[in-house]
Amino acid sequence: MIIIALVFAIPLIVFAVLNNANTTTAKTGVNVEQKTDDLIAMGKPQVIKFSSAMCLDCQTMNKLFKEVFPKYNERIVLTEVHVQDGNAFTGELIKKYNVTLVPTMIFLDSNNRQVKRIEGAIEKNELEGYLEGLK
Repeated sequence: MIIIALVFAIPLIVFAVLNNANTTTAKTGVNVEQKTDDLIAMGKPQVIKFSSAMCLDCQTMNKLFKEVFPKYNERIVLTEVHVQDGNAFTGELIKKYNVTLVPTMIFLDSNNRQVKRIEGAIEKNELEGYLEGLK
């Protein structure tokens, strides 16, 4: 009975720890509870990055963004959305952008028009090219 309980408890504990560790916003990011309208008012291009704590490609993209994005954080707003957090605002964004796969990155210009959508992991030079072209 104890073994069966441990078989179920350990994965749940690991998930909770990983989920909690990944729900904080990166230093360059915007808190997902900040409304999209507030971001539009900034008049800056925006990248909305949807990810999950249990996704290996998401972890790869998180590392890549931490490496590349500081160069762009003065002129581009990065919003990180963790799809498993259960937040109502997160659910609204998932529906609005029809996110069915993680990682998904939505690139919005300064007029809040979607200019690019990427599903899955990409290479560093591709990401830099998309960020350079975002106006």
